[in-house]
Amino acid sequence: MRSPLVRSCLLVSSLVVGALAGAPEVTGVKLGFIPLTDCAPLVVAKEKGFFAKHGMPEVEVAKQASWAATRDNLELGAARGGIDGAHILTPMVYQLSLGIGTKSGAVPMQILARLNANSQAISAENASPGMTVNNVAAIRGKNAKLAMTYPGGTHDLWIRYWLAANGLDPDKDVNLMVVPPPQMVANMKVGNMDAFCVGEPWGQQLIDQKLGYTVATTQEIWKDHPEKSLGLRKDWVDAHPNAALALLEAVQEAQIWADQPGNKAELAQILSKRNWIGAPAADLLPRLKGDVVYGDSRPGHSNDPMKFWTGHASFPYKSHDKWFLAEMRRWGFFPKGVDYDKVVASVNRSDLWRKAAAEIGHGGDAPVGDSRGIETFFDGVKFDPANPEAYLASLKIKHLTK
Repeated sequence: MRSPLVRSCLLVSSLVVGALAGAPEVTGVKLGFIPLTDCAPLVVAKEKGFFAKHGMPEVEVAKQASWAATRDNLELGAARGGIDGAHILTPMVYQLSLGIGTKSGAVPMQILARLNANSQAISAENASPGMTVNNVAAIRGKNAKLAMTYPGGTHDLWIRYWLAANGLDPDKDVNLMVVPPPQMVANMKVGNMDAFCVGEPWGQQLIDQKLGYTVATTQEIWKDHPEKSLGLRKDWVDAHPNAALALLEAVQEAQIWADQPGNKAELAQILSKRNWIGAPAADLLPRLKGDVVYGDSRPGHSNDPMKFWTGHASFPYKSHDKWFLAEMRRWGFFPKGVDYDKVVASVNRSDLWRKAAAEIGHGGDAPVGDSRGIETFFDGVKFDPANPEAYLASLKIKHLTK
């Protein structure tokens, strides 16, 4: 039996070796999430032990009441009772970093990964029938009430793009209102809105409760579009580089697991738990698998799954972040003269994503570059990330800040 002194020396030695080998500086971090299907990578990493596998057994994944609460808690940081990272709307990361909507100025943030692609939806009440991605007749000229989840967030941008492409000014021709995701269906039920845009399972649940129908999935607006991100406070990443890498590796492994077809039913069961989304697995599973039923007379289809890893869904393309910046410029959230490349370079950690993917043996899954190139939307408009201002100049309906 070794003496206490020898055991102590061995323990110190192992800690030193661990530090030199890149062991996490801390074993946990507090992350926020909103009850949406695309929080799945964080939930899976916790439930299936991927955080623990990568030396982060004390990661806390804490439910947030709204995106505004997520913003406020990130501004506070965990040291002051908030959170240090989150499942988050991609544009919010940039709003925080630029001090837009915060109480105390800029909160530098970083994007470590995209959490998912696709699978949000624009939905309408049954009393406003016939709308599709190309048809807004049921709300034209009616001063309709439309809900989204956060000003300048992805759901706001999807619904604004859809309206503008169909000739409606989202700031003049309709009333946009903010409603937290889990409250969308309840508000539709009592007649507070004509339509909404939100992530799943709330679009599917609206149909299952026979309260409305899906107007369009967001991948009909922009095929394989980016959605939520894994965002962390920059000061936390800077102070814990090894832990940030370990956290990212765990999330990537969770994304790979979640994208395997044989795991979809189990994933729906996990997410249905009350402490996560708290909705029936039957509302979660169809669109996780890609089975889209519109809830009206249109035939459904089975090729629109939420993507977590496949098709570079997890990779944080810088070109996509530039589109989010351009759209926030379009609607007056950002001032004229934003330096797209500089701002994106300060926030987007595609370099860290590539390092983590290589560490878990999936470096070959990384794309060649940080741009996916020119993107084309359902109305034929193209976005060239090399010239965001030219894209803005081409749009008819916009409210640029002078």
